[in-house]
Amino acid sequence: MVRPRSPLFVLFLTVFIDLVGFGIVIPILPLYAEHFHASPVAIGWLTGIYSGMQIIFTPILGKLSDRFGRRPVLFVSIVGTAIGFTLMGLAHSLTLLFAARILAGITGGNISIPQAYIADVTAPEKRSRAMGMIGAAFGLGFTFGPLIGGVMSRISYSAPFFFAAGLAVINAVLVYLILPESLSAEHRAKPRQDTKFTEVFQHGRGAMFAIVVGTYFFLIVGFSIMTTLFALFTEKRFGYDAQANGYLFGFIGIVAVIIQGGLIGRLIKVFGEVALARTGMILTTLSLALLPLSGNLAFLLLVCAGLSIGSGCASPPLSGLASQMIERSWQGRALGVMQSAGSTARLLGPLLGGWLLMFDLRKPLSHYGRTPFLIGALLCFVGAALAFCVKKPAEDRSVEDITPGL
Repeated sequence: MVRPRSPLFVLFLTVFIDLVGFGIVIPILPLYAEHFHASPVAIGWLTGIYSGMQIIFTPILGKLSDRFGRRPVLFVSIVGTAIGFTLMGLAHSLTLLFAARILAGITGGNISIPQAYIADVTAPEKRSRAMGMIGAAFGLGFTFGPLIGGVMSRISYSAPFFFAAGLAVINAVLVYLILPESLSAEHRAKPRQDTKFTEVFQHGRGAMFAIVVGTYFFLIVGFSIMTTLFALFTEKRFGYDAQANGYLFGFIGIVAVIIQGGLIGRLIKVFGEVALARTGMILTTLSLALLPLSGNLAFLLLVCAGLSIGSGCASPPLSGLASQMIERSWQGRALGVMQSAGSTARLLGPLLGGWLLMFDLRKPLSHYGRTPFLIGALLCFVGAALAFCVKKPAEDRSVEDITPGL
C-alpha cells in the first residue's frame, strides 16, 4: 500500500469532525435535553461537561500518545467519539445523554495529538503554518457544525448525532488505513512512575512555554465570552433571529478558514510567529472592545472580521511556538496541557460572561453586552501583554521529517 504524500488531510479531517460535533450541539442539545424534561441547570451542565472532560483528558491523551505513538491513540479516541455520538442519537433518558456527552468530551480531547503529529514531522520554522491548517479545520467545523445540526434536526433531533457518528467512523478508517506513525520508538517517552503533568514545564524552555500557554488561555477566555453571548447581543440590539446569527457565525468561520488555511504561512514568513501572535492578540482585544459599540450591520461585520482575523493570526503561531519550547518526547503532553488550558477557558468564559451580563440587564438597551465584552477585551489585553514577553527559541533543524511535502 502506497503511503500518502502528506497525512495533513487525515489530521485536518480529525479536527474538523471534532469541531463539527461540538458545533452540532449548539442549536440541538438544549431542545433535545428538554425532550427528557431537563431543567435549565441540567442543560447548562450538559453543555459544559464536554469541555470539563476535555480539561482532564486532553493532557492524558497527549501523554499516552507520547508513550504509545500518535496513530493508535488517535484511532482509539476517534472510535470513542463515534460511540459517543451514537449514544447521543440513541439516548432514551437524560442519564444516557449525560453519559454520551462525558464520553464525547473524553475522546474529543484528542486535538493535541494532531498538533503533536505535526510537531513530529515538521521543522520548527514550518510548524505554525501547519498548525494554521488545524486552525482552518476549527473554522470549518465551527461554521458547518451548527448548520448541519439545524438542517438535519428537521428529520429528527437524533439525526445530526448519527451523521456525526458516521463521519467519525470514516475518519477512524482513514487513520487506520493510511496514516503512518510519526513518533519513532527512540523518541517515545519511557514508562515512569508518578509522572505529573507539571513535569512538562521542566523539559525544554518551561518558563517560556508557560507564558505561551497563559497567552493562549486569555485569548480563548475572551473569545468564548463573545461566542456565548453573541446571539443574545444581536437579538437585543438588532432583532436578529437564530438563522441570521447562523449566517454571522458562518461569516466568522469563513474568515477564520481564509486566514488560518490560506494566508497564515505567508503572514508568518513575512512577519514571524511572535510578531503575528502579538498583532493577533491586539486586534482581538480592540475588536472585543468595539463590539458593544456596533450600531449597524456594516460595523458589526467589520468587528466580526476583526475578531476572526485576530484569533486566526494568534492561535496557530502560539501552538507552533509552544511545540518549539518543549523536548520532542514531551510534545504530546505539552500540547495536551495547552489544549487543556483552552478547554478550561471554554468552560470559564461562558460562566464568566453570563454572570457579567447580569450587570447590564437593568441598564438601557444600548448598554446590553457592554460589561462582558469589555471584560473579555481586558482579558485579551492581559494575553497581549504576555505575548510581548514571548521570545522565539533558536531554530532546530534536527527534526525528522517523514512527510517532506507538509
